[in-house]
Amino acid sequence: MDTPLNNKLSEPNQPKYDVIISGAGPVGLFLACELALANCSILILEKTENPNSPLKQLPFGIRGLSTPTIESLYRRGLLDQLEIHKRLKNPHQNAGQGVRRQVGHFAGIPFHEGDIDTSQWTDRLPSSTDTSLISEISELETILLRRAAALGVYIQRGLGVTGFNQTDDSVTVSAGDQSFQAKWLVGCDGSRSVVRKAGGFEFAGTEPEFTGYTTLVDIADPEKLKPGRNMTPTGMYLQSQPGYLMIQDFDGGAFHSSEKPITCEHVQEVLRRVSATDVTITALHTATTWTDRARQATTYRNGRVLLAGDAAHIHAPLGGQGLNLGLGDAMNLGWKLAATIHNKAPEGLLDSYFTERHPIGAQVLDWSRAQVAIMNLSPQARALNAIFRDLMNTRDGATYFAGRVWGIFTHYNLGDAHPLVGHSVPNFAFDDGTTIGEHMHDGRGVLLDFGTNTSLKTWVSEYSDQINYVSGRANDQLGLSAVLIRPDGIIAWASDNDPDFGELQKAAARWFVR
Repeated sequence: MDTPLNNKLSEPNQPKYDVIISGAGPVGLFLACELALANCSILILEKTENPNSPLKQLPFGIRGLSTPTIESLYRRGLLDQLEIHKRLKNPHQNAGQGVRRQVGHFAGIPFHEGDIDTSQWTDRLPSSTDTSLISEISELETILLRRAAALGVYIQRGLGVTGFNQTDDSVTVSAGDQSFQAKWLVGCDGSRSVVRKAGGFEFAGTEPEFTGYTTLVDIADPEKLKPGRNMTPTGMYLQSQPGYLMIQDFDGGAFHSSEKPITCEHVQEVLRRVSATDVTITALHTATTWTDRARQATTYRNGRVLLAGDAAHIHAPLGGQGLNLGLGDAMNLGWKLAATIHNKAPEGLLDSYFTERHPIGAQVLDWSRAQVAIMNLSPQARALNAIFRDLMNTRDGATYFAGRVWGIFTHYNLGDAHPLVGHSVPNFAFDDGTTIGEHMHDGRGVLLDFGTNTSLKTWVSEYSDQINYVSGRANDQLGLSAVLIRPDGIIAWASDNDPDFGELQKAAARWFVR
């Protein structure tokens, strides 16, 4: 019998799905899991037959997972399935750095573990998850595929979206010689998104400064190249392991745009110029190019079509923030789209996906542009680079950059005066040994009551199919008495004293329907 992941759906009368997702990468898979968790029927269409690309394997596929991503995985019971971080702390660590363990970088300038003052992050509790972890694309996809199968998500491989037509109540999606129907279509199909192009979304932004190369090569004399990340007068190269090379050539993105074949001779010429060595490449096994082009869709929705991940925003993969940004899109969108499908969405709920996530995306694009600006080859950029290096070698500087890179400061402006509203809920640890994150596996909202207030328990019963009631004392309650938490882990309302039921009701009505 076919499983959901293998079913080719060849019947002449195709079912109508709640959502079709274009793209089976981590963002598409995570979004599918969030929607299926909320009892939506999901079909993923993926153009590639084989999910196992060499560029997804170590070290090409290495990604640093940020705090919001780690918390999202934890809140869905997936974090303990990650294994790579247990044996791999930093694949790009330069030799000879000893106890000053590099834990991240900005424009190639490292910040170190011992320089970060985590006490400045007052909402981080002893029970909080790690602030950053190393994983790889293939590991994440394996975990999410397993979860998708358990939740009944259908995936068709070798069948990419080629176009669509939408009406007021449905979308008909074309893929090869087949067509499929759904209430909604979400493009998670990457930087060259067919959904974005077919949907007429404006993709505004800036043009590139460089062509980046990611390669697997054989090198006759690898000792001529320094390990780790190396900034040079003509660019940057990174050797994480012998033969695994990343190169930045400040050619204005010309080679990437030319779409010329990547030959062994060309990679050698670029590497020699950037590294200022006469290193010899004897074989080229795998190579791809990329740029720092930074673009963002001016809206993430057109009728019944939405965008997430790289389909909605692209930028240089400096610091690996693109994956985290896309997974954040999925976590934000999933519960809102599910509520809309089930007619449980307050007015404007789905529109809040764009109003919340677009500013976060814009910040990441500017963060990427800033890095490129001080990696440039001009004397002005070199001067700025030296100043940033000095700043990052201070305790406050390292703490700030780590907080930005790891997403510690990520929050949504929800217009509430309480300082925690719009922020990720701290991982409160209760006296019974559980944490708040463990109470969020079912993807529902939570009313957290630290005082066992019977009035709160009665109030929340009106939302019994959307909000769970959790009560108990925590080891550190941060002075709070009660907290309303959205399904994505964002605090919607918080009270330090006796709860104001008028304010609680107002906050709840913004995100939930009785």
